[in-house]
Amino acid sequence: MIIPPVNKIFFLISRIPTLVFLLWATGCAHYKPEPIVAEIGLDSLTARSLADEGLRKFMASRDAASVASWPRREWNLESLTLAAFYFHPDLAAARARWSVAHAGLTTAGQRPNPGIVVLPSYNSSRSIPTPWILLTSLDIPIETAGKRGRRIELAQHLSDAALLELSTAAWNVRARLRQTLLDQWSAKETETALNEQEAAQLEVVSLLEAQFQAGEIARNAVAREQVALQRIRAAAVAARNQNLAARARLAAAVGVSAGAMDGLTIAFNEFTGPAPEIPDIAARRHALLNRADVLAGLSRYAAAEAALQLEVARQYPDIRLQPGHYYVQGDSRWQLGLTASLPVMNQNEGPIAEAEARRREQAANFTGIQARALAEVEVALAGYESARAVIAAADRVIVEADRQIRLARAAFSAGQDSRLLVATAGVEKTAATLTALNARLVAQQALGQLESALQIPTGIADTQHDLPQ
Repeated sequence: MIIPPVNKIFFLISRIPTLVFLLWATGCAHYKPEPIVAEIGLDSLTARSLADEGLRKFMASRDAASVASWPRREWNLESLTLAAFYFHPDLAAARARWSVAHAGLTTAGQRPNPGIVVLPSYNSSRSIPTPWILLTSLDIPIETAGKRGRRIELAQHLSDAALLELSTAAWNVRARLRQTLLDQWSAKETETALNEQEAAQLEVVSLLEAQFQAGEIARNAVAREQVALQRIRAAAVAARNQNLAARARLAAAVGVSAGAMDGLTIAFNEFTGPAPEIPDIAARRHALLNRADVLAGLSRYAAAEAALQLEVARQYPDIRLQPGHYYVQGDSRWQLGLTASLPVMNQNEGPIAEAEARRREQAANFTGIQARALAEVEVALAGYESARAVIAAADRVIVEADRQIRLARAAFSAGQDSRLLVATAGVEKTAATLTALNARLVAQQALGQLESALQIPTGIADTQHDLPQ
């Protein structure tokens, strides 16, 4: 056997660290600083616009018809929801959490790196054929019992749960947006009805003042109606202020500044139709089986099972192969080492017990999630059905008020009644309108709670097709 000169061997050995470093450096990621500056963030938030080109592309990718005319001048619940999905910081945070969980798949799939040992030594008592002793060996870890597959399975379930929690965050954003839009619709409609009532009440006051001037009635009869007029005017001012406040809250619910809503027309067609009938059995079933938080609970339970399987697999030791080369006093030798830990002091009982406990915890959490989902749906269904009954009663009041005002006008035209009775009937009609409006507001609030409980938009029509039967 020809043994190369010692100096050549050591020259080659000395280059191994350099070669390993170069191979490692070429594949390394590099740190890129991304500082946050509060002033820049403020400028970015205030510059957001519903005419943003990025928003247009985002909406077009989901509903091309929604950007047929751009920038949109009229926005409704559906289009504002898409804008909120694009702008709202809660969804950005939820997407970031999902990105963290999804990145865990890369970590879980990584294989352990091998190691290298270079151990030169010098024997000063012997120089022939060489005083140098050189040991080089590799350390190659081999995972056993499918641990890497279990890690990947665990990370996948956690990623799925985070993605489902992103869906829950989206529904929370939509629910807040719908409520603020409903608040603005209610304030706007209330202001309109109060203005009509103010006009009718003003006519009543004018007619009574004329009767008072003629000495037909006492002053206190006029005073009562004047006080009622002032109450109506105060309520109209309050409704106007509520409308403005709701407009600002609507901008916040979308994730833009209040100025971004200036000049836009908001459509409230989702709140003006008849209250649909909701199939309660299908609603309960959907909530228990298909809600995003229920599915996320299932994913977290599956993750807990995968974690338990991983801890069970860790009972079995990994193996480390250690092929090496010895250059000893002029002799070249090869060896193959095998290293494994001995499970004699413990067999991973503690981590297994913890993983079993976490699995029981996730099972209990899932039961709680389903119980809350069912309770939310049942409460929302009860409130909604009650509100629908109130709407029906309020509609009957409006029908009767319409009949009374028609009778009063006919009697006045026939000279049988005074103009005061017609004006009073008008006041009663607007009062009935306000009662019906409040009933519809309560029903729409209950419908919004039901949508949040189901995490699907019930819509105004064809509701039964939206829910599984």
